[in-house]
Amino acid sequence: MIIEKIVFGILSIALFTIIFLKMISKNNATYVYVLAIQFIGMIINFLELFFNIKLNIIIRLLSYILAIIIPIVIILIERIKNISFPELFNYIVANLYLKRNDIDTAKQYALKIIENNPRSYSGHKLMAKIYEREENIELAIDEYIKVIEINAKDYDSTYVLSELLNKDGRKNEATTILEDLLRSTPDNYKATDLLANIYIEQERYKEAINVYMNALKYNSMNYDIYYNLGIVYTMLNDFQKAKEFYEKAAELNNLLYHADFNLGQIALLYGDLEEAEKYFMKNVQSEEKEAGPYFYLAQIAILKGEEDKAINYINLAIQMDYRLYEKVIKDPIFYTIKSRIIPNEEKSKPQIKINEKERKARKHLEETCVLVGSLNNNDLKAIEKIKSNQKQKEQRELN
Repeated sequence: MIIEKIVFGILSIALFTIIFLKMISKNNATYVYVLAIQFIGMIINFLELFFNIKLNIIIRLLSYILAIIIPIVIILIERIKNISFPELFNYIVANLYLKRNDIDTAKQYALKIIENNPRSYSGHKLMAKIYEREENIELAIDEYIKVIEINAKDYDSTYVLSELLNKDGRKNEATTILEDLLRSTPDNYKATDLLANIYIEQERYKEAINVYMNALKYNSMNYDIYYNLGIVYTMLNDFQKAKEFYEKAAELNNLLYHADFNLGQIALLYGDLEEAEKYFMKNVQSEEKEAGPYFYLAQIAILKGEEDKAINYINLAIQMDYRLYEKVIKDPIFYTIKSRIIPNEEKSKPQIKINEKERKARKHLEETCVLVGSLNNNDLKAIEKIKSNQKQKEQRELN
């Protein structure tokens, strides 16, 4: 027992001295916290030895943790991780304040890290996150650049930097960084998607296709890639290719609402009413609800001579999105049922989520179709005939 206490005393004093000398050499008072913890552990041991009392196992274990284990762990972390205790302490405290949303105090501790070590990887990364939280994009970008200069293999920070550059309107810089990032991490889907999105925004569709096709080598079962390829081929007016990729996306994820919707639009483009109806019916049976599928189902019903069904569908569409009413009553395909279309006074709007590239693809398909079956001259003639017959009927009634 006495020998154990002597060994404990020598070891704890040696560790106390090492920590004390670190504090002196680095001129950093943060080490005082460690010295205080060690001192408490040493006092517990001294009291047990001086008064010749036997403390319970928990208190003795606590003395070992405070006086020996904690300082040894700190010394090993500094040696192995090449990070000083003051830096680690300030980093932990800053993150705690950041989680509590106390950004100003978190920033003070982060700045202490950088003041003590201007090349601190953790300090600059912490400052970058803080500036992000403050929505100070310019300063966040500057900090992430410093982070990557210190650690070029921090691919997560590289991606965040490209995101911020894109958000700041510096798209060319963002694309350069993303292209380099994908050369290093070709399976990085987030980088793939962001780079392709930028290309799509810039209408560089063929480059977007190359990005997605390369991604398929590493993510062959990713339905998002197939769906996005469908969107890009839609924008290039290659509807057959678009159809193939939408179908593959829907095959991998049968709940992919937007793929089915676009497949329905493409089927209409080719005048395949049965196939179009199949896809739009899948839409209306899903959990997501919007006016679009009902609008197209109403058009299909008109072309198939099912006016009652068309009226039901179009009124449901207008109930979901009141803005459709003006469009519908001007659409010649609904001429024969115009009087039975009911406006929606509640001004309800659809709640479905749709991103910018999906919106563009839908709009492009809609504009390409113009009307249901717009590529089918027989459909156009049928509509004109309906209008002509209706006018003749009205004229006879007047006479």
